[in-house]
Amino acid sequence: MKLIVGLGNPGPKYALTRHNIGFMLVDVLAGHFGDSPRFKSEFKSETMKVRIGSHQVLLCKPQTYMNLSGEAVQAIVNMYKIPLEDVLVAHDEIDLPFGQLRFQSRRGPGGHNGVKSIHQMLGSDAYARLRIGVGRPPVFVDDEGQKVRATLPVSDYVLQNFTQEEMNVLSERLFGELVEAVETWVEGGLERAATVYNRAERN
Repeated sequence: MKLIVGLGNPGPKYALTRHNIGFMLVDVLAGHFGDSPRFKSEFKSETMKVRIGSHQVLLCKPQTYMNLSGEAVQAIVNMYKIPLEDVLVAHDEIDLPFGQLRFQSRRGPGGHNGVKSIHQMLGSDAYARLRIGVGRPPVFVDDEGQKVRATLPVSDYVLQNFTQEEMNVLSERLFGELVEAVETWVEGGLERAATVYNRAERN
């Protein structure tokens, strides 16, 4: 069985924030591949078993809040005895423009506290990551065209809701592309998914 973890914070307050793109993706996958919209509560997570192609897949949304995501992921991995090469963690990425995707493995958390927690609890970075670009806060520009400072701290920016324009892109294009990307990883593995989706420009 493969494991797909979407990172986010539980509760309606955070449902549409940039930091919750991982949760949003898992919900889309559940709706696309699941027989029922019901998640099961277990091991500090909400989980659902689905079939993607020829593989059984466990979808997971940690309920520990972002900074303690590793507690939930470690418990699920240990309980179901899932090898780390069969784990995919999907999360927001401020260092990618909105809508860009990157499949990667064996890289540092890059300031993402949810990923940092998973690294610490698993003691390894051998699992795959799907980094979903949400961009950085807009910056002020002075009269000489020099960037002065961001309009918001990153920590506040990722906890803001997506704009309506961004939500339109998510619903009209990006979620469909993410479903296809996840299918590619499930059926073809990390190298295949990275070859197809790690492009510099996405139209």
